[in-house]
Amino acid sequence: MAAGRLIIKTEFLPTKYRGYMLPLSQVFWLAGSLLIIGLASVVIPTIGWRWLIRIASIPGIILILAFKFIPESARFNVSTGNTEAALATLERIAKMNRSVMPEGRLVEPVLKKRGRFADLLDAKYLRTTLQIWVIWLGISFAYYGVILASAELLERDLVCGSRSESETVVTVGVSEESQSPCHCHMFTPSDYQTMIISTIGEIALNPLNILGINFLGRRLSLSITMGCTAVFFLLLNICTSSAGLIGFLFMLRALVAANFNTIYIYTAEVYPTTMRALGMGISGSLCRIGAMVAPFISQVLMSASLLGALCLFSSVCVICAISAFTLPIETKGRALQQVK
Repeated sequence: MAAGRLIIKTEFLPTKYRGYMLPLSQVFWLAGSLLIIGLASVVIPTIGWRWLIRIASIPGIILILAFKFIPESARFNVSTGNTEAALATLERIAKMNRSVMPEGRLVEPVLKKRGRFADLLDAKYLRTTLQIWVIWLGISFAYYGVILASAELLERDLVCGSRSESETVVTVGVSEESQSPCHCHMFTPSDYQTMIISTIGEIALNPLNILGINFLGRRLSLSITMGCTAVFFLLLNICTSSAGLIGFLFMLRALVAANFNTIYIYTAEVYPTTMRALGMGISGSLCRIGAMVAPFISQVLMSASLLGALCLFSSVCVICAISAFTLPIETKGRALQQVK
């Protein structure tokens, strides 16, 4: 769903505005993240986590009903020969902008073949596709790893100094048998506060991210933020105070959000209209694979070896930074391609 809404926005936005408007949509993602954390802080201690899931599913149901009001991409309609629908969409846009449609008619050859999986591996796009897949896997692995690691670090006290001595001394003298093997405990209000502060980090670097995307280019901007992400993963191993932990998590959330912004824009721009949805869809599928692997590292390996888990996250980010830097196509200032 995220890939679909980004494709539509990409195809509607002019070239000069894409690098500005697409990262700004992160504000709404942030609002949703903050809302679910605030909701959890109220719902879980009172009526339980099952009710949190039930309440959180309501916006998704409403969104399904709202899809009928979202216009189809004019580029897509033209490429399939449905010029009437494309014109209706363009006229609607002109009316909203209090403008007038230019005279003339839409002319575009109808494509006999739509995008196929084999097209992504065509000689022209093979290297780009493989490197994009590596980057998507790594970014999603790091993004969801940071989110899960935040909760894990708070819950298991894996970073020294993140809790006061008065809180940790309570466990002294408790028999080993009476302790839960999962080391779980309810989040305190300060834990939710830490989660909220670190989540706000997802928009903290947006101005710099927008400048980097538009002036340094998509490739260099992504390689820099991925490299910084690798560094901050390693910094989590430093013995720090609670404020230090919050600062590191804040910067990590800011960096991983910037990574996602850039790769979303790049992937939507690098493929032509006939392959754009397919390219984003396959990349989104690989993103889910990275998300599925992340819990095994941030929740299983991290409890056994904090340094080992952080080094793995950092290594993956370094690989992604190199892959981003060596991407063969730069899409900065590049018009959307119609055919390959």
